[in-house]
Amino acid sequence: MAVGLEAGWEVLENSQFIIQRYRESTMALGYSGDSVINSMGDILSCIAGFILARYLGLRYSIVFFIAIELVLLLWIRDNLTLNIWFFI
Repeated sequence: MAVGLEAGWEVLENSQFIIQRYRESTMALGYSGDSVINSMGDILSCIAGFILARYLGLRYSIVFFIAIELVLLLWIRDNLTLNIWFFI
């Protein structure tokens, strides 16, 4: 189910509506969508994350998620939280 949702998101994320929304709300003026390799990497990352979360349990998964979000924010100034914030 998680992989199906992720694959559906990849299709939606690369639709003209979403691409245009990213262009309008972020600095990604030249964004034209993800490559197939990027989308496949996202799906494989979803699978790996699902397996890791299953192994870690809820509490440690939440801690791991927050840690990753903070590292990405400080290191490359890009994470899921920022993407959702800018998109809204």
